[in-house]
Amino acid sequence: MSEVSTSSARRGGAGRALAAGLGRAVATALLMAAVLTVVWVASVALVDNTFVAKGPAEVYEFLFASDDAAQTRAQILDGLGVTLGDAALGFVAGMLAATLAAALIVLSRPVETAVMPVALILRAVPLIALTPIIRLLFTDELVRVAVVSGIVVLFPALVNIVQGLRSVSAQLTDVVHVYGGGPVALLFRVAFPSALPALFASVRISVPGAITGALLAEWLITGEGIGSMVVNAVGRSENNLVWACVLVVTLASLVLYLAAQIIESFVLARYGRS
Repeated sequence: MSEVSTSSARRGGAGRALAAGLGRAVATALLMAAVLTVVWVASVALVDNTFVAKGPAEVYEFLFASDDAAQTRAQILDGLGVTLGDAALGFVAGMLAATLAAALIVLSRPVETAVMPVALILRAVPLIALTPIIRLLFTDELVRVAVVSGIVVLFPALVNIVQGLRSVSAQLTDVVHVYGGGPVALLFRVAFPSALPALFASVRISVPGAITGALLAEWLITGEGIGSMVVNAVGRSENNLVWACVLVVTLASLVLYLAAQIIESFVLARYGRS
């Protein structure tokens, strides 16, 4: 009976955490939408150039009220699909690399001595300067996109995950050692569960970063997706299309960020970390 009660309580706690996460996500979405709208309107007013700066009403008319609005929306959504696919590729590659590197760093001081200085140096180099080198090093286009987008994800996630893995209390470490567990057992049985908040913080940071990396890769490597569409629209002075693409990418980043926040609330509650 006690096990049943504990299981029911855990499920109930996870359900409440999910509801709370949804509530926080909705509140965050409303707040961010209000802030973005104010910043957008203020920026347009400060620029005071109706040819370049397009406000919310003009973008809405372009996307929904113009003669070719349906065709424009289809074009943007097709590009968004490509961009989200590229971002997903970079996100997975970057998070896997960051998690593996963080585990090796925690297990071995020499690995930390070798990896962290290189990571910090590469982090300081603008990605736009590294992209031509990446094009020379890799011939497969998917690998190029994964590397460019993954680099944006890798470094912030690596620092957060390392800090999370090292947040294990001395008491838990002693318990693992008393039962004969070594560094690997400590890492997988204690450190990774303890690092879940840091891991999800990395996910929330990395989702918009992966989209930024994907846009850069599309601009400089693939010539597809929203990144290429924006560059081409700027060259043709199609400013309505530029603003519409930026709006759609921003909304997509916001939705994915909020989805990560909701999943985080549920998982942390499930593992008793809320």
